[in-house]
Amino acid sequence: MRVETGVAPVNGAELYYERAGVGDPVVLVHAGIADSRMWDPQFEVLAAEYTVVRCDLRGYGRTPAVKGPFSHHEDVIALLRYLGLERAALVGCSMGGKTVIDAALAAPDAVAALVPIASALSGYKAAAPDPPQWQAAVDAYGRGDLEQASEYEVQIWVDGPTRRPDVVPAAIRDLVREMNLIPLAVPDELVDERPLEPPAAGRLHELTVPTLVVIGELDQPAPIAQCRFIAEQVASAETVTLRTAHLPNLERPEEFNDVLRGFLRRALGTSAPPPASQ
Repeated sequence: MRVETGVAPVNGAELYYERAGVGDPVVLVHAGIADSRMWDPQFEVLAAEYTVVRCDLRGYGRTPAVKGPFSHHEDVIALLRYLGLERAALVGCSMGGKTVIDAALAAPDAVAALVPIASALSGYKAAAPDPPQWQAAVDAYGRGDLEQASEYEVQIWVDGPTRRPDVVPAAIRDLVREMNLIPLAVPDELVDERPLEPPAAGRLHELTVPTLVVIGELDQPAPIAQCRFIAEQVASAETVTLRTAHLPNLERPEEFNDVLRGFLRRALGTSAPPPASQ
């Protein structure tokens, strides 16, 4: 598989991206505890049918943070334009889910379909208590112990509220801990994200594109509540629940890939590729 790698000059930042495949564009936007590596189980699979793009948002992975106000959704829209993608399906997990929803509201003509996964939502506060490790994570971050802060966040989001750390494969926990250390190390003065105005929570009725909401059954209560709210408010939404915590695509990649490809084929009007000749 040929993979194009590059750096896109976007709103004063330089976003690292990768692009592969041919066909309708599908853009993957990572969670706030991850970077574009979280899509390793999907990237090559999707490139067999689509032009697939993944990027590191500013302050994540290989994209440095820069001083000044920004909006992740504006960066994603600008990346589409830089790459010459007039209209794309946007797939986002957690913070990435919030980002792709905001992008669809800000630039509806640029979005062909939406897949928010374990999604956050701008302007919505779920009536759910903080996870028990949350304050410990905040305290560890405050004293500069980023390794411990990242471990607590792995417990919150990767293990979820009902499982012991030894239940989730160590490779997944280690990857997320490693990815999460990068944004944790970004100085606070370089994090000046400006929200969508008005926020998405009161505007979901504006979304008319095919939408698939993916819920992790073992996730924290807040993202489950946010996903259910999105599914209720978006008239075109389908919902699927997978037995995972916050990162379904990493925990159950084969099942997730089947669900995602099925949705994209319906939403984008494409069909499964013919079997390879023997």
